[in-house]
Amino acid sequence: MEKGSYTYEYPRPSVTTDCVIFGYDVKDGLSVLLVERGIDPFKGCWAFPGGFLKMDETTETGALRELKEETEFNVEKDFLEQLGCFSDVNRDPRGRVITIAYYALVQKGSVKGGDDARNAQWYPIGDIPQLAFDHEKILRVALKRLKEQIHFQPIGFELLPETFTMPQLQALYEAILEVHFDRRNFANKMLKLGLLEETCERPKNTARVIPVQYHFNPDKYKEMKSKGFRLEF
Repeated sequence: MEKGSYTYEYPRPSVTTDCVIFGYDVKDGLSVLLVERGIDPFKGCWAFPGGFLKMDETTETGALRELKEETEFNVEKDFLEQLGCFSDVNRDPRGRVITIAYYALVQKGSVKGGDDARNAQWYPIGDIPQLAFDHEKILRVALKRLKEQIHFQPIGFELLPETFTMPQLQALYEAILEVHFDRRNFANKMLKLGLLEETCERPKNTARVIPVQYHFNPDKYKEMKSKGFRLEF
């Protein structure tokens, strides 16, 4: 090694990024965004959007770029969170490849396969195909993180319509936690938090049942978050 040179002759693993993008809508519930690989290895198999990191990119920048190139779907930077590093020695048949995975929970939108992805599609959580690489392991970690997250922040501002019913809110929590709540107990707990405000009066002197509509109280949410919000069921 020449004097003044700081290049060491050690093996250099490649680095990739992968995006676990959970999508939700009130009609179809919770889904995850997958791409069908158009090249080997695992050609024709489904995987998370992702790819190799460029030399001038941060892992976050690379993740957002790969997501856009392979699915034509944009995620705001503030919604993307780092999930973890996955470095099993034999996780990638192309060689020593370490991946930095990110995840986000967003409203579902239209997607289209691009770059080296043959197709892009939202898959319901209960109907995930066999995944390439170690992406099944990454998905398990992401689902666990999502279930933990829901206890510390009232997810729903961006996932539900501006106004929503209590059954729609309950369906969101049930989809993420994979449990079933008693309707009355769930409603009572949510209303006691003070996070919800009614947007219309309850019907009077009519046989027609009109579901009560709610919206989130952002000021109350900020107050609770600053005090260390935790929701227990």
